[in-house]
Amino acid sequence: MTIAIMSAMHEENASLVDSMHIRGESVTGSRTYYTGELCGRDVVVVFSHWGKVAAAITATTLICDFNVDEILFTGVAGAVDPRLNVGDIVVANDLYQHDMDVRPIIERHEIPLLGRAAISTSELQRLALVRACELFIEEDFTGMLGTDAAAFGISTPSVITSDVASGDLFVSDASVSGDIRERLPGVACLEMEGAAVAQVCESFDVPFSIVRTISDGANESSESDFQAFIDKVARQYSLGVVQRYLGSL
Repeated sequence: MTIAIMSAMHEENASLVDSMHIRGESVTGSRTYYTGELCGRDVVVVFSHWGKVAAAITATTLICDFNVDEILFTGVAGAVDPRLNVGDIVVANDLYQHDMDVRPIIERHEIPLLGRAAISTSELQRLALVRACELFIEEDFTGMLGTDAAAFGISTPSVITSDVASGDLFVSDASVSGDIRERLPGVACLEMEGAAVAQVCESFDVPFSIVRTISDGANESSESDFQAFIDKVARQYSLGVVQRYLGSL
């Protein structure tokens, strides 16, 4: 069984690649795919690049060229649920495309030809991923992040399962995030790739799961918070959660 791990950020991808035993490396469509072993599991690790099209290309390549049995996507997101704080973790349940709008032909958010707006992550993988996140927070978090987490005001992160919305938009305006939240009230956070991965995986009947670390509040402070969080915190979250997930299989 081969598990693909897609990362939304180059820094997250690097932390995973540095920790794996690499058996092969190939470049397809300007992306470098690393094959090998991580935590005793056969894996393919790749930086997806940003946005829905880039993520769809990467997921399709993983399935068709590398014959992976499962896809795990890890990255960051901006919170729209006011209960979430920087450093909290969201494991995706249903994935929506907040910028999908084919009105008046079909309802807003509905995916053409599918007859619905949401695609659900795979239940078994989702439950295992939630437990992996919980174990990471309980047993690894303090040792891995230390003062880096404290610098962002992160002390006791929470782990939730919730809906996630994707779109080709980096949201740094509270009015925009508020509008999305009003249209999709079950959505906890916003990102740029998950729903595309979901649609590809459903098309090929490949199980998948998606985990997002909250990096910002999808508001006017998002840009200044974002890169520092990636450099100091997000790469450690991705590595820790992935290691716990693979170790549980």
